[in-house]
Amino acid sequence: MGDFWLAALGLMLVLEGVMPFLFPAAWKETLRKVAQFQDGQVRFIGLTLMLSGLLLIYWVK
Repeated sequence: MGDFWLAALGLMLVLEGVMPFLFPAAWKETLRKVAQFQDGQVRFIGLTLMLSGLLLIYWVK
C-alpha cells in the first residue's frame, strides 16, 4: 500500500512540474494573479481541486 502512495506522490510531482518547465513565464504570471485572489477564492479553488481528485480516484478505483 505504501508503494502505491509513493507512486501517486511521484506522479503528482511530475504533473506539477510540467507547467513551470514548459511555460515558466506563463506559470509565474498565473501565480502573480492567484496571489491577488481573496482567501475565500483560493480556498474554493483548493476545495474544488481536492474534490475533483477524490472523484477521479474513486472513478478509477
